[in-house]
Amino acid sequence: MRRIGHWIDGRMVQGTSGRTATVWNPATGEAQALVDLADVDEVDSAVRSALAAAAEWRATSLARRTEVLFRLRELIDANRKEIASIISLEHGKVIADALGEVARGLENVEFACGVPSMLKGGYSEQVANGVDVYSLRQPLGVMAGITPFNFPAMVPMWMFATALACGNTFVLKPSERDPSASLLLADLARQAGLPDGCLNVVMGDKAAVDRLLVHPDIAAVSFVGSTPVARHVYETASRNAKRVQALGGAKNHMLVLPDADLDQAADAAVSAAYGSAGERCMAVSVVVAVGSIADDLVQRIATRIPAIRVGPATDPSNEMGPLITAEHRDRVGGYLAGASHDGAHVVVDGRLDVPASGFFVGPSLIDHVRPGMACYDDEIFGPVLCVVRAASYAEALELVNSNPYGNGTAIFTRDGGVARRFQSEVNVGMVGINVPIPVPVAYYSFGGWKASLFGDTHIYGPEGVNFCTRAKVVTSRWPDPASSRVDLGFPQNR
Repeated sequence: MRRIGHWIDGRMVQGTSGRTATVWNPATGEAQALVDLADVDEVDSAVRSALAAAAEWRATSLARRTEVLFRLRELIDANRKEIASIISLEHGKVIADALGEVARGLENVEFACGVPSMLKGGYSEQVANGVDVYSLRQPLGVMAGITPFNFPAMVPMWMFATALACGNTFVLKPSERDPSASLLLADLARQAGLPDGCLNVVMGDKAAVDRLLVHPDIAAVSFVGSTPVARHVYETASRNAKRVQALGGAKNHMLVLPDADLDQAADAAVSAAYGSAGERCMAVSVVVAVGSIADDLVQRIATRIPAIRVGPATDPSNEMGPLITAEHRDRVGGYLAGASHDGAHVVVDGRLDVPASGFFVGPSLIDHVRPGMACYDDEIFGPVLCVVRAASYAEALELVNSNPYGNGTAIFTRDGGVARRFQSEVNVGMVGINVPIPVPVAYYSFGGWKASLFGDTHIYGPEGVNFCTRAKVVTSRWPDPASSRVDLGFPQNR
């Protein structure tokens, strides 16, 4: 069986811990590879490599760093089909979804190519007699990234591209469920001219994560995953004096007001709920139907579901693939089974009429959902769309604002005044107006509020640059030697 190792110091290395995990083919349910799980010594080896490379990479000119990133951008673009194929094989998403993931990740590499323009600092001349003050942004050193299974290429590119552009070196710990895309990206970075040790990839589970969180040579940690793990990452790493951005889970609501175009809203709900089999933190998992439109909206959504083709990515006509593991499939199925018991109405049950092999759950729709039901309270992370009915805009807004998560939300309406009011009043980090998945473009920053983010900065974009650097202010004086004298008083600016 194929064996997947680590990428350390510019080359593939086999694991030495003796521990492995199975990488499944989610579309067939068959084991396809074994991935090595690092122990503390192997994590330390990756960090040592990054630390050894840090001084030289930090001293590398901005022009040279940019040149490497431009080459990396071209190599990723040229190999996007291969990257997508690897994603599809190990994650299960269809090729169109995988190509979309690569494209969004590539946007962040493109943004990183322009990072030097954001590292210019500022300069104030003659703040006092013969005194100038200027600011610098300098790299942190060695950074670590811990990424989830659902976007095995995009989220790593969210992290390491900006970190490298800012002059840091990077240790990536991808999900052990679909690890191979990160190894290909590391090799492409090598081909682009990135010096050995600047980007290391170490496979592993909680043991590897916990070592990165306490390692004395790691200056900062980026994480994307579930809220319980994000809280653990934030608390552990910050307790060990590290800068942390930890992005957690979500329960994203899409409000549909009575004046909305219901066909447009139904199309958007289906696209946002079932794309990538619902395994994305920006998926719409709750539609809030406001006023008397609920029955009509539910019917329009339900009639669209049978047209979605569910199956393996080997058939290019399929639009939705399987879930990542058998355990996750069963967990999602449990929410469908429990919804009826809680008093909700399962309009479309995705456990029916799906391929017998593989980890499939089809698009599912649950109506008459209320807070307090497990299918509403929990992040299902699968192709399950819940419909909650609200009597008014105020009730719908309160539903969103009282939810513990605050990642993304959307409103569908023709009323610009209401939309403007909603964007101001809603306590969520990313808002869409007639846009169901408001993922910011690369030159803005991605991140939620409340239990969807632990830390002070969002990921990538301008906030990502700030996270990957620290500010230094220099006050300089070049006096005329003839006027030099001892002065024990407090420095004066006037």
